[in-house]
Amino acid sequence: MGIKAVIFDLNGIVLTSELLSDRMNRDYEVNSNDFIEALKEIMPILRVPNAPGCFEIFEPYLIKWDTSLDEGYFLDYWFSGEEINQEVMDLIKKLKKKGIKVFILSNNFKERVAYYKENFKEMLNNFDGVYFSFETGFVKPDHKAFENILEKNGLSANECLYFDDSSKNVVSAKGLGIEAFEYTNLKEAKKIMKKELKLGLFF
Repeated sequence: MGIKAVIFDLNGIVLTSELLSDRMNRDYEVNSNDFIEALKEIMPILRVPNAPGCFEIFEPYLIKWDTSLDEGYFLDYWFSGEEINQEVMDLIKKLKKKGIKVFILSNNFKERVAYYKENFKEMLNNFDGVYFSFETGFVKPDHKAFENILEKNGLSANECLYFDDSSKNVVSAKGLGIEAFEYTNLKEAKKIMKKELKLGLFF
């Protein structure tokens, strides 16, 4: 049947950044482990439809850490630290030229996505579809997140490659029969694509 589509997680692959916990430690002396623990509590709340505002959830932590960051500054500080991985985008454009559909499947929240749509609009337009959990209601590693993208695009699991930097999301995708791989770097991802796509013309 062959591979018809490649699905990517967004953050850590297409968009890269220094860890926010490390930045907050360097710039505001917030303990990195404390920040990571807070993220573990906060992100599941933000990634679903009709979630509270991001700053509303973060503010009590920022007060506890004795930082005087208002909403506009904090969100811009966070999101502006991200940048497009141009090498990955060049690969995505080549895949599309070869007739391969390319999608984003991301656990993400409304304020961050609004920033992306304003500042990375051209990047997002390169994809055949972009699926964010706060819009779909399906949060990885739930199988429904993957099933949704397959159903909406008339794809079978064995027609897709999936790359994610989270091992639990990779395991979930594999459980549906998707050829899924944990993303470590672009070189290794290209090796996988060369083998699985059997194109080999642009690697």
